[in-house]
Amino acid sequence: MFERTRTVLAVAMLTVATYATAVEVNGGHPDTYVVQKGDTLWDISARFLKKPWLWPEIWQANPQVKNPHLIYPGDVLSLAYLDRVVAQPGPRQEAPLNAIPLAQVEPFLKEMSVVDEVKSLPHVVALEDNRLRATAGQVAYVMNLQGAEVGQRWAVVRPTVRFALPKPSEDLTANGDVTPGSGNVWKSFIAPSKRKETLGYELAKVNVGTIVKLPDGQSDVATLALQDLGGGREVRPGDRLVPVEANPYDLQFFPHVPAAQTEGLEIRVLAVTDMFTAGGPRDVIALSAGSADGIDNGTVVSLWRNSRHVANKMKFPGSSRMDDSLTDGAGRVSLPEEYAAHAMVFRTFDKVSYALVMESKKPVHVGYNAHHPDKQ
Repeated sequence: MFERTRTVLAVAMLTVATYATAVEVNGGHPDTYVVQKGDTLWDISARFLKKPWLWPEIWQANPQVKNPHLIYPGDVLSLAYLDRVVAQPGPRQEAPLNAIPLAQVEPFLKEMSVVDEVKSLPHVVALEDNRLRATAGQVAYVMNLQGAEVGQRWAVVRPTVRFALPKPSEDLTANGDVTPGSGNVWKSFIAPSKRKETLGYELAKVNVGTIVKLPDGQSDVATLALQDLGGGREVRPGDRLVPVEANPYDLQFFPHVPAAQTEGLEIRVLAVTDMFTAGGPRDVIALSAGSADGIDNGTVVSLWRNSRHVANKMKFPGSSRMDDSLTDGAGRVSLPEEYAAHAMVFRTFDKVSYALVMESKKPVHVGYNAHHPDKQ
């Protein structure tokens, strides 16, 4: 992929002197690079820059590109000079590159969502022929479907997790209640939090259906014809419904630093996809901040291991204290936070967001803190 050339591309040069305090070029970079199909904006940026999330700041000033936020396969990028970037547009025959591979986050774009509460949502009360489960081609009977119309499409969803602080996540029962005792396991490795609030309820899409009949004088329920639409799971009584949205998520992500209003906000890792407590590069995590806090798609954060407090064995050699504590106390030495990884947000809700771990120095654990990506 890397190509070296002695010729200077016949396009205007872009000096990055104005970004000298923020943008640093990686040492040992190639003279030129031809963008390939399958590349990602983040991976290309990481080859050239020490801080990949600053790439849009450079690209936006490039006069050769009509849309400064997009690069395409066939574009030629040159760093023949340490302080200059040259870009020669390619044939524009392929789709533009994204910051991340969509396939890695697709389930969280299409199948997952977070809402403020679940008790008021319409719910499946029974199934065709009084079945225990139903799927495509069968019908479900729904209560409390206010304002629905025949022909309207609804997604059948199942509450899975409650996100909150100080307990980061708690499993839910079939009716949306917190499973008793499910949050106790977090006590041993989650640092105390100043925030004590419920952040939202995660919903997993089970199926999709169309309203074919509304309640009438003889029936209290609406009839939902299940359609499946690929990958659907069996519907059961107690599942909830939400309207199908036309465009509920973005398909293009542009890395950038957090908004100023997030400064000082306590943001924690709430959960790690398909893992109990830890994950690494290309794993999806949930963060305890969302659009209400100034987090938007493309926001980049750094993730840090919480400050630890260890027993001072030199001063108190006979101490029986645990050697690693999440809280300070007499006879302990406080250690600094430790950098673990960078992550980029790709979907936001009110108080929760999903992010993809881009690269890491060590595993990311539930409870880790999220900070500005430039934190040292």
